[in-house]
Amino acid sequence: MIHSTTVIGVLRDGQISIAADGQVTLEESGTVIKHTARKVRRLGGKEVVAGFAGSVADAQSLQDRFEKRLEQYAGDLKRAAVEFAKDWRTDRVLRRLDALMLVGTPDCLLLVAGDGNVIEPDDGIAGIGSGGAYALAAARALVENTSLGAEEIALRSLRIAADICVYTNEQIIVETLSR
Repeated sequence: MIHSTTVIGVLRDGQISIAADGQVTLEESGTVIKHTARKVRRLGGKEVVAGFAGSVADAQSLQDRFEKRLEQYAGDLKRAAVEFAKDWRTDRVLRRLDALMLVGTPDCLLLVAGDGNVIEPDDGIAGIGSGGAYALAAARALVENTSLGAEEIALRSLRIAADICVYTNEQIIVETLSR
């Protein structure tokens, strides 16, 4: 389990929102060393949103490599994600990187992992990181019981996770794209 962050992705009504908290924690000591890290970015000419959980250096490396695949496949998110996951799983250097990614467009949300998995959640909601399960549960409840948009659901679910998970704070950054 990655103890360092919480990232939530919500796909709803032609909108994708990926949000993450800003806390960076030293795993060995549990010491918070930064409160405002940026773990969500736009990629592929700002047509794709990505969120990362794991080591900052590893996430940066993965982001750069994923963006190259996006360019290679002309922004085709699913194709780029599958090819990138193959690279991640088989490359001697990449497979040692400790991170997970959520990537999305207004039409698709994917969880990409170093074991070669590319998962498109059935309900358009995914959570990663130490508080990911808390944010995921909150987001599912909000989708099922409200008419809130993707961005508001992502924000509220992260706030709920921050109340439960010590590795998650309320310094939230969200990126949203609409059709």
